[in-house]
Amino acid sequence: MKSIIKSSLLMTLVLIVICGVAYPLLVTGIGQVAFKDKANGSIIEFNGKATGSKLIGQSFTDPRFFQGRVSAVNYNTYTEDDKKLDNSGKAAYTGVASGSANLAPSNPALTERVKKDLEAFLKSHPTIKQEDIPADLLTSSGSGLDPEISPQAARIQIDAVSKASGIDKKTLEDIVVKHTEGRSLGVFGDERVNVLLINLDIADILKGEGKL
Repeated sequence: MKSIIKSSLLMTLVLIVICGVAYPLLVTGIGQVAFKDKANGSIIEFNGKATGSKLIGQSFTDPRFFQGRVSAVNYNTYTEDDKKLDNSGKAAYTGVASGSANLAPSNPALTERVKKDLEAFLKSHPTIKQEDIPADLLTSSGSGLDPEISPQAARIQIDAVSKASGIDKKTLEDIVVKHTEGRSLGVFGDERVNVLLINLDIADILKGEGKL
């Protein structure tokens, strides 16, 4: 019996060392050496400071920058007002989350939200016709954290961004092309543009001109 207990304890200890210490350290080490950027969250820096992740979208309200997709979870950011209780005694703040509103196309709440966002977009982009607005600018992704938009959704914003920022349209077009990624493995998904990356290029130009 003592021999069995001793063997069991020894095996348990060995497995704890291998699975709980050695393996995690090995995987972490490989990740930090071979995939350091991805392993650390694909963090993007601007002026030496972390400004976000290439993998997580952000809300951009400054007219000098491109807008991203609608987020049902506010990209996991909330204001103090969001945390306050409403008339029903509930707070809009729900903590860190990922997901969509899961509203059916027939839901009046979805219709109202899209209508409101559509009116706001047309007001800030007066040269754009309603039928020309890509669907991804008015619909949220399944995660609510999508950092990318379609190239068409980026190009349609160039006129307004150029007017607000003072940056010529050709430069903005080049920035969009620069950050347009093709389909994964040439087959999966669609072409996409990372909103944070193009906005950081704009911020860099504005900073150089003393406008930021």
